[in-house]
Amino acid sequence: MTASADETAKVWEAETGQELLALKGHDGGIVSTGYSADGRRIVTASFDQTAKVWNAETGTELLTLAGHDSWVRSAGYSPDGQRIVTAGGGDTKVWEANTGQELFTMAGHNGVVFSAAYSADGQRIVTTSADYTAKVWNANTGKELLTLTGHNHQVWSAVYSLDEQRIVTAGADRIVQIHTTDMDELLQIAESRVTRQLTAEEKEKYGVLDW
Repeated sequence: MTASADETAKVWEAETGQELLALKGHDGGIVSTGYSADGRRIVTASFDQTAKVWNAETGTELLTLAGHDSWVRSAGYSPDGQRIVTAGGGDTKVWEANTGQELFTMAGHNGVVFSAAYSADGQRIVTTSADYTAKVWNANTGKELLTLTGHNHQVWSAVYSLDEQRIVTAGADRIVQIHTTDMDELLQIAESRVTRQLTAEEKEKYGVLDW
């Protein structure tokens, strides 16, 4: 599947390269595409400030997800196919995949959000931004859990490892970073750098209690 500035996404036969479907309906270039886990639906993100859901067999447009106030740069399904996450402007939105109902907005970045992706178990979402950070969120409540720093330029992309213990980020600084999400490892790192125990308030602030 490919996305293009010509306002279409195309589905191709993987072995032969034959074009199977052309998805037409956006009023701007398409910058992101993704399949649902069962392969029955496709979601696309566009410069027209919307995401769209399509029937993957027929190419029929099923839903339009409208609510962002700027380009939608990223769209993807949760692992169970029940939700869709989109990144556009300065925020990230989670939608009910079958109805297109907006469930909640995650706002916390201080710049444009470039990408959003689910962890393999669907419990976390990681986002990247022009504010030089990536953030981790509770995928069910939208609560911000962690801020990942270290890049000295825009962070364009982030993905979880399959075991959910690592997050890889890539930035405009030409650096790829690997971050740990294992709380025992994080606590060991923290304890090696401080001379006291974290207070209950600090644990809640930094997401230790939630994890």
